[in-house]
Amino acid sequence: MNHNPQMPSPRLSFVPAWSLSSRLALPLATLLVWGVVAFSAVTWGLRWSATQASSTATTAVQSMPEVDMGAAVRSLGGAPAQPMASPSLASRLQLLGVMSRGDDAGAALIAVDGQAAKPYRVGAVVVDGLVLQTTMARRVTLGPSMPGAPTLVLELPAKK
Repeated sequence: MNHNPQMPSPRLSFVPAWSLSSRLALPLATLLVWGVVAFSAVTWGLRWSATQASSTATTAVQSMPEVDMGAAVRSLGGAPAQPMASPSLASRLQLLGVMSRGDDAGAALIAVDGQAAKPYRVGAVVVDGLVLQTTMARRVTLGPSMPGAPTLVLELPAKK
């Protein structure tokens, strides 16, 4: 065969030099790509579930379900409200349950004049201009306004 000096010589093959690297490079590249895909899927899944949870929580806060007051009274350990004969303010109110979540948060289940108990949040008017001021573990305070001095303290009946 004549060798023409103007013709370039055939290229040497780098396959043997790359064979060991390609055996490692291809699986590592594949692993890296699938890792990025999995990370992306998990990230988007968490974002989607957080959006769904917050929209569900917002909906739950906006619409209060109707509550069976008799069941609520029994679950809080209270007895059904009974009519009071005494006309004093303290005797007209009966505390049946308390949920306390801090200074300005919480609710109380109070029966007025022997009627079915109703839930009142802190700051709500209960009766005759009395506002539910604070809730504690087993008692509540009522007064003419939120920042004012308490006029009446109601306590849950002792556990039997």
